[in-house]
Amino acid sequence: MTGDAEANLVRPYTLTAGRTDTTVELPVEAPILTLPSASQQHWPSGDMRGRICTLCSDSPSVAEISARLDLPLGVARVLVGDLVTAGYLRVQTTLTDSSTPDERRDLIGRTLRGLRAL
Repeated sequence: MTGDAEANLVRPYTLTAGRTDTTVELPVEAPILTLPSASQQHWPSGDMRGRICTLCSDSPSVAEISARLDLPLGVARVLVGDLVTAGYLRVQTTLTDSSTPDERRDLIGRTLRGLRAL
């Protein structure tokens, strides 16, 4: 195994401190929104948490975050869960029986875009 390949295997583990799950209910299709408190946080350059908070200004789904940042889905879920718990991000409600057709279409489109990006 080359050094780059080994680094790619170790990096996700270190980003989550070995954790593989989150205590936050976090469906992969759930849109994630950056809260104002995130803009007050000064993340170190290249910090994945800061990159996620910046990306979430467009309310991407968890799957889209994973794809856009080239992170394994499990790692993205753990990091997003941490940021939700810390008060930097909010999980937007997903579809319910009372969701409008536009909300349903939007979710389907976002899910497809996220899947294509994977």
